[in-house]
Amino acid sequence: MVKMGKDYYSVLGIQKGASDDEIKKAYRKQALKYHPDKNKSPGAEEKFKEIAEAYDVLSDPKKKDIYDRYGEEGLKGGSPGGGGGNFSYTFQGDPHAMFSEFFGGQNPFEHIFGRNGGMDEDMDTDNPFASFGMGGMGGFPRTFNTRAGPGGRMERKQDPPVIHDLRVSLDEVFHGCTKKMKISRKRLNPDGRSTRTEEKILTVEVKKGWKEGTKITFPKEGDETVSNIPADVVFVLKDKPHPVYRRDGSDIIYPAKITLKQALCGCTVEVPMMDGRSVRLSSQDIVHPGMKRRVSGEGLPLPKSPDRRGDLIVEYEVKFPERLPQSARDTIANVLPAS
Repeated sequence: MVKMGKDYYSVLGIQKGASDDEIKKAYRKQALKYHPDKNKSPGAEEKFKEIAEAYDVLSDPKKKDIYDRYGEEGLKGGSPGGGGGNFSYTFQGDPHAMFSEFFGGQNPFEHIFGRNGGMDEDMDTDNPFASFGMGGMGGFPRTFNTRAGPGGRMERKQDPPVIHDLRVSLDEVFHGCTKKMKISRKRLNPDGRSTRTEEKILTVEVKKGWKEGTKITFPKEGDETVSNIPADVVFVLKDKPHPVYRRDGSDIIYPAKITLKQALCGCTVEVPMMDGRSVRLSSQDIVHPGMKRRVSGEGLPLPKSPDRRGDLIVEYEVKFPERLPQSARDTIANVLPAS
C-alpha cells in the first residue's frame, strides 16, 4: 500500500482527478485566503507555503503523475521505483514569488479582502476582482483594472487618468509661465509588494496663448501598487477671473463703461493692455448700448502661432443717470428728435 504523506488535493480543497482549471481556481482561492499579509491567524504563513507546494506539484503534469501513483514519499524519492528511478522532488520555491507570478505581479488581496482582513468563503473566485474598486490619487475613484490572461494569470491594466484643474490668470496666458504642482502618490518599495507615500513636483510650462481646456499629461505619475499600472496625471487649464477682461478664445473683451452724455456726444476710452501699454479709442458717433468695437491684433497670442495675436473687443456699457432735474429733461426734450 502506498503511503500518501501530504494530501495535496486536500490542501487545495479539491478531489483527486480535478482538472487543470479546478486546480488553478483552488490555488487562487486558498492563496488569497491564507496570504500572511492579510491572514494574521497562527499558522497562516505555514499554510500559505503548503498551498504553494501543493500547487507546484499538482500544476506540473510529471510531478502530479508521480504523486498520484506513489504519493509524497515516491515523489520525494523515498519509495523504490517511486518517481521512475532517479527523480527526487523537494519544494524550493518562494511562495510569495509564486503568488506574484500567478497573479501577473499583482497584489489582488489588497482589493478583495474585507475590512476585517477575511474573505467570503462563497466568493466567486473565477472573477474575484469584478466588483471591487479602490480610491485613486487625490480622491478620484478608480476601478481595479485586471483581466485573466493565459494560464490564469491576471494581466494589469492602466488606471483611468487622474484629473486636476490648473488655474491660470489671463496675464499668465498672455506672457506664458511655469507652474510647479505638488502631488502625493503611492510608490512601490524595493520589496515589490509594500508601498510608501511620496510627494513629487510636476512642472507645467504654460505656453503663450494656451486656451482654457488645454490638457497637460504626465504619464504614469498616479498611484503605483503591485496590482496596477499607474494612472496618467492630467492637468486641465482653467481661467481665473480677471479684474478687467474676460476672454473668448484668443480674443479679450474689455467692458468700457461710458455715460449717457459720452454715448450721445462722443467719447474717448483708454483701454489698459496686459503688456503695460494702453490703447486709446475715440468715437464721435453715437454709441448704442451693447455696441462693440474690434481692434485687430491686440488680444492674446495664438497658441499655434504665438507671434500673432487675437483681437481686442471693446463692449460699450452706457450708464444712464438715475434721475434728471426738470430743466435737463426740458432741454433734452427740445433738442432730441421725437422719433
